[in-house]
Amino acid sequence: MATTMTVKGQVTIPKKVRDALRLAPGDAVDFDVNQEGQVVVLKAGAATKGKRDRFEAARGKAQVKWKTDELMALLRGSD
Repeated sequence: MATTMTVKGQVTIPKKVRDALRLAPGDAVDFDVNQEGQVVVLKAGAATKGKRDRFEAARGKAQVKWKTDELMALLRGSD
């Protein structure tokens, strides 16, 4: 299934893909690139319903109160 990109970067999603994702006019889609470098198209929200982003879940949970200078000294060591 090939399609042509317009000068604005727009493409038409082939009907076979629209049907498989059950997309309707006005639906949002997400684009991602997997580890193999393939582009993945998902119906927006379909893959993440009920799931929190793993970084969002951890955000604000750290209890360590390092000062930048102390942390850099620890990481660099005493060379």
